[in-house]
Amino acid sequence: MGIELLWSFVAIVAATYVILFGFLKKINEWYYVAMSEKKQNPLPPGHMGWPFIGNMWSFFKASNSQDPDSFIDNLVKRYGRTSIYRTHLFGSPSVIVCSQELCRKVLTDDEHFSYGYPSSAIQLGGKKSLYGISNSEHRRLRRLIADPINGHQALALYIGHIEDIVITSLEELATMNRPIKFFNEMKTIALKVIAKVSLGSTQDSSLWSMVKYFTELSPGILSMPINIPGFAFHRALKAKKQLVKLAKGELDERRRKTVAERKKGMMDLLMEVENENGEKLEDEHIIDLLLLILFTGRETVAHTAMWATIYLHHHPEILQKAKEEQQAILKRRPSSQKSLTLTEIKEMEYLPKVIDESLRRNYFAFAIFRKVVADVNINGYTIPKGWKVLVWPRAIYMDPNIYSNQKEFLPSRWEKQRSKGRSFIPFGSGSKTCPGADLAKLEISIFLHYFLLNYKLEELNPKAPIKHLHLPRPADDCLARIIKLP
Repeated sequence: MGIELLWSFVAIVAATYVILFGFLKKINEWYYVAMSEKKQNPLPPGHMGWPFIGNMWSFFKASNSQDPDSFIDNLVKRYGRTSIYRTHLFGSPSVIVCSQELCRKVLTDDEHFSYGYPSSAIQLGGKKSLYGISNSEHRRLRRLIADPINGHQALALYIGHIEDIVITSLEELATMNRPIKFFNEMKTIALKVIAKVSLGSTQDSSLWSMVKYFTELSPGILSMPINIPGFAFHRALKAKKQLVKLAKGELDERRRKTVAERKKGMMDLLMEVENENGEKLEDEHIIDLLLLILFTGRETVAHTAMWATIYLHHHPEILQKAKEEQQAILKRRPSSQKSLTLTEIKEMEYLPKVIDESLRRNYFAFAIFRKVVADVNINGYTIPKGWKVLVWPRAIYMDPNIYSNQKEFLPSRWEKQRSKGRSFIPFGSGSKTCPGADLAKLEISIFLHYFLLNYKLEELNPKAPIKHLHLPRPADDCLARIIKLP
């Protein structure tokens, strides 16, 4: 009798669990599909996941595995190769697009799409930065800041600063009598560079404060925006306040000086920018822009330079070809010239292919975020106003129909790759292409120039597993020694 009662209880609990499980998993689906029933076209295929968390569990599971593509692969297996899928990620109903045609359409259509980064990223990136403003304001601001960030004169001005920091930093790393975490050191070098370029300063006290605060800020960018002690977002907000305080201090110091006394860094150039009415940028605009440049510049440059260095040392024949190009630059220049010029960097042919292939093989962002500002129909499907669209570049970069031998590191592919602008979007596309793209490539090129000529990388764990969440990197952050060549 007792055993029968026990089995009856177990059966009731199991049945209740199954019914409740099925009901909860359908709530999001019922709600969003019902909301869109009156639309002209159906929603893209997919599933909205659980209430509140959506499909975040599946996303994190794939990102924490050695197969990050499994998240998209599972959608393809379940719903077919439509290249457009509905889901629920980062607190919003979303659509993922993963073909080069759809990605390009979303990125270049300003009528229907604006920046759509998660709430946590907007709050931490700054509401006056490029990611937190309307399309019209973005166009106006981008026009004003183009020259101070990416203009020919500005880039030529920044080369000397970048060289000094790269040369000094590599010499210091080569004298270490212990292994270093190469990725962490690259983030420090990249931050030194962008701090010098943007703020005109690399004082140790300010620099190490920035390293600390950006380290605390980074995990909060794509976290749940819960401002309670103990949560990543709370720590990130506190770090952001300190970074704003540091930037405001630099800005106030500049204002106390005459134009002639200023160091002519990016901050100074932004302070001098005027619109057609003679109005200058507000302090909040300048600070949010600079902090965004500091954060994205640090992450992007460090990540790409690290992977380029790793891949080169894993492929000796590619390393030798890249090195020979840099040696040829030295042979061509007059003996009186000691430093790189912008002309020399722009004349490099093979190194840019190495950088592009590093970006393709281990892209620094899993998605480019957009928000739908008006109902839009794509490929026979409706994406409702207010939904997010996640452009998924890795799906393009790992597509064997676009990139043959897609898992191989082959810089030579860029000699033959067709319609590169359509299938290669590391810095976005259209009017919202990253304004710091040329500066980032300049920094990476200068770093690789001096590394190839004077140093080699000795990894302690060359086959270390890869962590893919946030940024793909070796699980040991590339524990290695930097060896100076004789």
